[in-house]
Amino acid sequence: MTTPTQSSRLAVVLIGHGAPAIDCPPQFVGELMSLEWRSNHTDPQAEVLHRRAAELDATIREWPRTPTNDPYKAGLERLAEALRPLLPTTLFVVGYNEFCRPSIAEAMEQVIRQGATHVFVVPSMLTPGGLHSEQDIPRALADVRQTHPQVVIQYVWPFDVQQVATLLAAHITRAANTPAS
Repeated sequence: MTTPTQSSRLAVVLIGHGAPAIDCPPQFVGELMSLEWRSNHTDPQAEVLHRRAAELDATIREWPRTPTNDPYKAGLERLAEALRPLLPTTLFVVGYNEFCRPSIAEAMEQVIRQGATHVFVVPSMLTPGGLHSEQDIPRALADVRQTHPQVVIQYVWPFDVQQVATLLAAHITRAANTPAS
C-alpha cells in the first residue's frame, strides 16, 4: 500500500452506484441493460451495440436531475456534504458508477486536473461481494491509472466488516432507544 508523502496533493472521490432519474423513460434503461449484456456475451454486432449503448448511457447520465426526480443522487450528495469537512483535503468529488454524471472517469479527471497526485477512491457500497465494488469500479480505475501513471490511485475498499457492523449496531441501538412516534 502506498502512503501519501507531504508533497502529495490529496484528493478523495466518493463513488455512488447512481440511479436513473424517475422521469427518465424506463425503456432507455432497459435497452441499455440489454445492450450491455449482449455486448459482454460476444454478440457479432458488438461495435454497433457499443455505439448505441454509449448513446443511451450519455442520454441517461445527462438527464436533468433534481432531488425530486433523483432522490438517490440527492442522498449521496448529502452524505458527501457530511463527509467533506472530515477529510484531510479540499479536493473532493462525487462520481457515479452508472446512470449519473460525473462518471468515475470524469470525477477522477476532475481532481487530477485540479492537481491531485494521490487520490483515495471510496465507494458508498458497504458490503463485499458486489459486482460494482469488486469489478466495475476497479476496471474504471485501471483505465484512469493507464492514462495517468504518475497519479497514485488508492481504492480504499473493501471496508472492514466489523467496523460496518459496529456502525449498523449503533444505528439500531439509537433507534431502539428512541420512542416510536
